[in-house]
Amino acid sequence: MRRMARQAFVAGVRPYRESYYDPAYRPRDTDVLCAFRVEPAPGVSMEEAAAAVAAESSTGTWTEVWSQEMTDLEQYKARCYAIEDGVAFIAYPLDLFEEGSVVNLMSSIVGNVFGFKAVQALRLLDMRIPVAYLKTFPGPPTGIWQERDRMRVYGRPLLGGTIKPKLGLGPREFANVVYECLVGGLDTTKDDENLNSQPFCRWRDRYRYVMDAVRRAEAETGEAKGHWLNVTAGETEEMLKRAEFAGELGSRYIMVDFLTAGFAAFATVRRRAEELGLILHCHRAMHAVFTRPKHHGIHFRVVAKWLRMVGGDHVHTGTVVGKLEGNRAEAQGIADLLREDFTPADSRRGLLFDQPWAGLKPVFPVASGGIHVWHVPDLVSIYGLDAFFLFGGGTHGHPHGSRAGARANRAAVEAVAAAYREGRDVLAEGREILQEAARTCPELREAMDLWQGVTFAEA
Repeated sequence: MRRMARQAFVAGVRPYRESYYDPAYRPRDTDVLCAFRVEPAPGVSMEEAAAAVAAESSTGTWTEVWSQEMTDLEQYKARCYAIEDGVAFIAYPLDLFEEGSVVNLMSSIVGNVFGFKAVQALRLLDMRIPVAYLKTFPGPPTGIWQERDRMRVYGRPLLGGTIKPKLGLGPREFANVVYECLVGGLDTTKDDENLNSQPFCRWRDRYRYVMDAVRRAEAETGEAKGHWLNVTAGETEEMLKRAEFAGELGSRYIMVDFLTAGFAAFATVRRRAEELGLILHCHRAMHAVFTRPKHHGIHFRVVAKWLRMVGGDHVHTGTVVGKLEGNRAEAQGIADLLREDFTPADSRRGLLFDQPWAGLKPVFPVASGGIHVWHVPDLVSIYGLDAFFLFGGGTHGHPHGSRAGARANRAAVEAVAAAYREGRDVLAEGREILQEAARTCPELREAMDLWQGVTFAEA
């Protein structure tokens, strides 16, 4: 009763900026910070639109309500504390969010506000996750260095390949392609995102045949090999069952379409993967629906942060030079967000906040989508050596088949990685490096002849 007596409730509608725009506020170390590009609706000021986003994603609504006198809104409300070049910076008190829940974080910050009439368009560009909140998340179950130890691969990017055609092969035929790729020199192969358990390729049969192919390839090459078995299904319980069967068969890997499955299901699969000792690959199917638009949606760097918090061991990040949309500087920024223990703000790369990672394990960025041997110098220049390169069509499209394509990719990556370790400019000298390697690898020469001049414009 004393709290209610402190100030009388005044009914009515007040401009959002009176309570939620506070340029004098200095963010706390424990605040979650967000940067939104805001396009106000016609007739709405930038300050009002930004304050509306802060209000409606925290404690506010369109009118004053009597029950607000029963709490201390000053303690819980978000505040827009700066506006710069159309970008609104908003601070959220940490107590607004449930510990260890990206689901709650998303429901709060990217819940209703993207359909709000006060804004014509809204894009979440970046988010600073405070250390206090990071410490409530598990992060990746394996991490880059432990995966390298398990696969016994050092000093170069790891190599994978999506089996093609992505749909239509039966379990035995699918496994035959896996075997050819692994024997040819790829470290891993993978199911594609939309291969789950269709009538032509039921998951249990595919898992069995594929793991037999993996074991035969390991015996023949003496190298550690793996296949990313897609456990994505219509129910979380079914995904756990598939993960457990993969573990029983001795698989090193599983994969999940983490966005279409949802972050709650993803978190549950991640926990079981760690219990089973499985490396967890994450496919970002569906992301471009909301990450690609330049004026409305969520930038992928934010999704990458959420993924590292919940805990995937790798995630697709595009290629820049391949068939999927991407920007070189921003791709490098995202790769560092996934791998480094601290990433400083760098507006050139789209990083608007310093981001410490509080010891969460690093994530492998995965470059895939329309890449072939001629792209390898660019890929190493962009990502360095701690990355996964996936050659799908760039393996199976080789004139002599998948085994020859895998040999070509392995030779190209080993040559460029060696030059990179020697300090050579692999971007400037890439053609020369590949030509040197092709002198002793006819499969590489054939791949270079086939795909010479096949390029995709950078975004």
